[in-house]
Amino acid sequence: MRFNENMLKTTIEDQRRKTEKLTPAVRWALASLSLSMLMPSLDTSIANTGLPTLALGFNASFQEVQWIVLAYLLAITTLIVSVGRLGDVVGRRRLLLIGIGLFTVASLLCGIASTLLLLIVARAAQGLGAAIMMALTVAMVGETVPKAKTGSAMGLLGTMSAIGTSLGPSLGGLLIASFGWQMIFLVNVPLGILNLFLAHRYLPVDRATVKSERRVGFDSLGTLLLAGTLAAYALAMTIGHGHFGPLNIGLLLIAGFGVASFLLAEAKVASPLIRLAMFRDPVLTASLAMSALVSAVMMATLVVGPFYLSQGLGLETALVGLALSAGPLVAALTGVPAGRIVDRLGGQRMTIVALMGIAIGSVVLSIMPSSFGVTGYIAPIVVITASYALFQAANNTVLMTDVGADQRGVISGMLSLSRNLGLITGASVMGAVFAVASGTTEIATTHPDAIAGGTRTTFAAAAVLIVVALAAAVRSRDIARRLLTPRHTFAKVSIND
Repeated sequence: MRFNENMLKTTIEDQRRKTEKLTPAVRWALASLSLSMLMPSLDTSIANTGLPTLALGFNASFQEVQWIVLAYLLAITTLIVSVGRLGDVVGRRRLLLIGIGLFTVASLLCGIASTLLLLIVARAAQGLGAAIMMALTVAMVGETVPKAKTGSAMGLLGTMSAIGTSLGPSLGGLLIASFGWQMIFLVNVPLGILNLFLAHRYLPVDRATVKSERRVGFDSLGTLLLAGTLAAYALAMTIGHGHFGPLNIGLLLIAGFGVASFLLAEAKVASPLIRLAMFRDPVLTASLAMSALVSAVMMATLVVGPFYLSQGLGLETALVGLALSAGPLVAALTGVPAGRIVDRLGGQRMTIVALMGIAIGSVVLSIMPSSFGVTGYIAPIVVITASYALFQAANNTVLMTDVGADQRGVISGMLSLSRNLGLITGASVMGAVFAVASGTTEIATTHPDAIAGGTRTTFAAAAVLIVVALAAAVRSRDIARRLLTPRHTFAKVSIND
């Protein structure tokens, strides 16, 4: 009886919230969160365009200038969970302001760097700022918008991420041609100043209860172990471009040892970085696993797509770029509508629908003959990308809606980490599947039929991964329906537990 009364109260409250309109202050706060998602996403891809120019400018090899990209990605991957937890302890608004400031200053230092070493160090600092922004932006949605609008806000942030990633290469090329390589970093300075003003003026002040939590110690040992473990894994997946040698194997062994050490440390420390009890919640574990699997599949479109379009279909470079822009453009256009659909129809249901869309698109690509040309590639890619935008909005909403206030930062960081690990793993594993299926390591001289066969095999493997994710989504939904208690077990864990 009490449960039915609570359900009725919840329904009435949800209906009331659905009639609320976002105030101007909330809209400006969302503008700040959108910039906080756009800026780090933009810098994930904008530097790639400048690598040839930077190699000439610093008289460096391609392997050396690669660290301009790698330093940024490693900083994000290794620190995003730790900074999310730190935000839970010291206050998310305060730390987000620090992250925006650090990102802005580091961007300025990148633009005026006189040596390659200084540029790489500045890029690592920029990656730290980006990790703070990416982790806390999603976490602050729950404090900024009404619960009934969470899906729309998540869709907006997904749109900003897609716009940043897709805009990076073209904007980078334009800035380098017009002003020089320095401008690909200096463009962040005015954006950062604007974002600092908006965040300071409109983001909600940290709760008083968060301030009292500072007495709880920060898990320094767990932070160092996790950062070292993730760094070893990320390097193992990126060094050698998928060709595993003794160094890659050694790094994977170090990562495995790091995982064991981290779990042991977290079980003993009084205030752990990640409470292992959280993983007893099937919804949490399923959401993180699905995020990693879907990200690995999306990376396959980025790794395989350029080779299939250029080598398999024989398109010129300009047409390849145009065809590749279709996916990010669809993601940018469908992010906000996807969020509204999630608000209306529910996150768990839309997660399953989105995964079915990605699976269908992957299956079509795995059986599509190359005689269908570029249309035969773009059509299923549009389906995959639109479904991915829906998945991001739905999965993020399911995971973040009922999270306890003292855990939003670390859960958001774990969600971003699962995505990054999926991208890193996907780049290595899907690239290796494509190379093996094509029957050669010299892709540039491979026959178009072999490229087409490798592409079909890669997306067949992608479809299998999505089926696994779909099974996890269905199981998670069924468990959530059977439970009469609140969805997230970790939402009820005290900060002192």
